[in-house]
Amino acid sequence: MHRTAMTCFPFSFSKKSSSSLPSTRPNLDNDEDDISSIQNVKIYTYKELRNATDNFSEANKIGEGGFGSVYMGRLKGGKLAAIKVLSAESKQGVKEFLTEINVISEIEHENLVKLYGCCVEKNSRILVYNYLENNSLSRTLLGGSHDSIYFDWQTRCRIGVGVARGLAFLHEEVRPLIIHRDIKASNILLDKDLTPKISDFGLAKLMPANATHVSTRVAGTLGYLAPEYAIGGRLTRKADIYSFGVLLIEIVSGRCNTNSRLPIEEQFILERTWELYERKELVALVDTALNGEFDAEQAVKFLKIGLLCTQESPKCRPSMSTVVKMLTGEMEVDDSKMTKPALISDFMDLKVRHKQESIIDTRTSSSYNTSSASEHHDTTIISAATSTFTTQHDHSM
Repeated sequence: MHRTAMTCFPFSFSKKSSSSLPSTRPNLDNDEDDISSIQNVKIYTYKELRNATDNFSEANKIGEGGFGSVYMGRLKGGKLAAIKVLSAESKQGVKEFLTEINVISEIEHENLVKLYGCCVEKNSRILVYNYLENNSLSRTLLGGSHDSIYFDWQTRCRIGVGVARGLAFLHEEVRPLIIHRDIKASNILLDKDLTPKISDFGLAKLMPANATHVSTRVAGTLGYLAPEYAIGGRLTRKADIYSFGVLLIEIVSGRCNTNSRLPIEEQFILERTWELYERKELVALVDTALNGEFDAEQAVKFLKIGLLCTQESPKCRPSMSTVVKMLTGEMEVDDSKMTKPALISDFMDLKVRHKQESIIDTRTSSSYNTSSASEHHDTTIISAATSTFTTQHDHSM
């Protein structure tokens, strides 16, 4: 049973008097009022989490990202947890912290990580999640760091469908709907059965029911960013769908979206996929690690769905519920009017331009560890624009 009780979530987190806080809930210096917005979440003490991680030992570190480090810990009672310690000096990190808690504290889905609780003592901001044994897609499938895991074709199909279902749930079943903004391989974690879990909701945006889009700061990862959002700050659900399309192609091909070690014509995965599509040779993109043991018709279908999701015009991209139906065979894939995707090389130009103008904050971002065989590193960009909403009713976006 999935819970969708999210009607209490504000867009600017409401501030309450600190006197309304339980006495067991510690304050965070100047962030006292912000922290008071946290509800329905278990509060851990710093001592509990320090003990759970053996004093946050390097031996227990399982990841490091833009806002801090992730440790494996054993909570009281023996339950394993992923303990995400945010960097104390980042004010932006506080906002991401609050966003992440408010977004996922009230929802449950098989394909979303589960939040156990948090710690807000003194300068500590720590999130506690369920521990996922097989790390992220970035580290395993794309990075090749878990040689013991073999991603056969059926497993890849289950992962693609699972991520699609998780996103469809966020986009269409919760209220207000949630736009993740940072769908990528390093934010797809895998449990012991290789069931995918969407993680890292720190950049998520909640969307008013009557809004067509949010005009907001750009925050996401180069290579996965939709062009209308990366360039114009226009955020809709279709930005997530674009990112999913890139991810789906990565899952089928077993390679990162950008690989500078390949010949120039093959470095950007969307360019390569479109080229092979036009030549009716999409099957050539399927991961050679499968040794030919895959359903060629289904693989080509998945790659076409990836292309449908990454078309330059947002209105041409299917909804996530439609994507799920196409992936599972409930709906035919119609590529008769499919248009060329926006190219990742455009994002590389964007990255250079932003660096020159010094208006973005770049961080290497990961949920757990994110090594990559392609020498490609996730770069999360966050610009400084403020949020506004356009409130003409439009369900298509």
